[in-house]
Amino acid sequence: MPTDYYELLGVSRDADGATIKAAYRKLALKYHPDKNPGDKQAEETFKQVNEAYAVLSDGEKRQRYDQFGTADENATFAGGDIFDIFASVFGGGFGQPGRTRQRGQPGEDLEANLDITLEQARDGATIPLTLDRMTQCDVCHGDRVEPGSNGKETCPTCGGVGQVRSQAQSILGTVMTTRTCPRCQGAGEVVHDPCNACSGRGRNLRTDTIDVTLPTGIDGGYRLRLQGQGNAGVDGGPDGDLYVYLNLLPHEHFTRDGDDLHYKLELGPAQATLGATVEVPTLDGTEILDVKAGTQAGTTHRLRGKGMPRLRGSGHGDEIITLRIVIPEHLSPKAREHLLAYAEEAGEAIHETHPLLDRLKGVFQGRRKRDDATAGTTPDPD
Repeated sequence: MPTDYYELLGVSRDADGATIKAAYRKLALKYHPDKNPGDKQAEETFKQVNEAYAVLSDGEKRQRYDQFGTADENATFAGGDIFDIFASVFGGGFGQPGRTRQRGQPGEDLEANLDITLEQARDGATIPLTLDRMTQCDVCHGDRVEPGSNGKETCPTCGGVGQVRSQAQSILGTVMTTRTCPRCQGAGEVVHDPCNACSGRGRNLRTDTIDVTLPTGIDGGYRLRLQGQGNAGVDGGPDGDLYVYLNLLPHEHFTRDGDDLHYKLELGPAQATLGATVEVPTLDGTEILDVKAGTQAGTTHRLRGKGMPRLRGSGHGDEIITLRIVIPEHLSPKAREHLLAYAEEAGEAIHETHPLLDRLKGVFQGRRKRDDATAGTTPDPD
């Protein structure tokens, strides 16, 4: 058992409760026995992760652990045993001491990420999402027993509760602890003739494709809950939910700001000076925009109702067009001549440089100086 619970969960020692819970959720789903059937190492890691969360999620236990480097192992963890801890975070109907066990084991919730385009968000599109999840066994239909057999009975050890209780002595005195029933492993029932197709687990891991329908006008950063689309329950337990986190992909033309869309329109100097009629893109096609003569860089135009549908409410946002003046880097000789004529007419001072001519001029000047220095001298006789 690792002694550093923080290292086990992968969080810093000053992590807050939300960070610790998020780390636990990720690891608990990864190492849960239903996802790793027959993997003893994964089962042991699952137990360690639950113990770490039981300590670090409890203020008093965490303080004692931080101070002394250990926690009282005989004390009852929050929620009872490891599956109670799991259920307290993910929800579910795990059995409670002294009560009749709820019918079936609920499936775990799952999480997935989904990239969406601006057009899909605008239209409220339905997008296929592929993921791995535990699905009900097609042979035993989650009953865990080989069809046609009578190989299941209420567990005589726990009486169908799925847990057993015991007393232990600690520095705090007598403490009542609960743990998973060692005979039925928390199921509340003993299977004598397990289903061959799922090895008596009631479900199998499978790659599925689920249709995710977007709310019209949704944006990136939202989380959608798809009820019953998580892992399948066992023995009639309810299926878990699927939480889909949306990521809005960059668009070729637009950036989004709430319900508004922003577009940068590039104009040449002549268009901005003399005015122009140009086409601009929208999500519905193109629109004609009249640019007035003398338009300055940074000028904005607003196309009403050409933005995104409002997620909560009626109507649409706007498309906001910002003008950008693009100065050409290269001019033809004729265009340069016309531009110089304009500068002269407008009284604009122009500083022109001719790198090639300047270099040639320097070469000739250097040669002329050498010729002048040697003029009028006679060579020494041999």
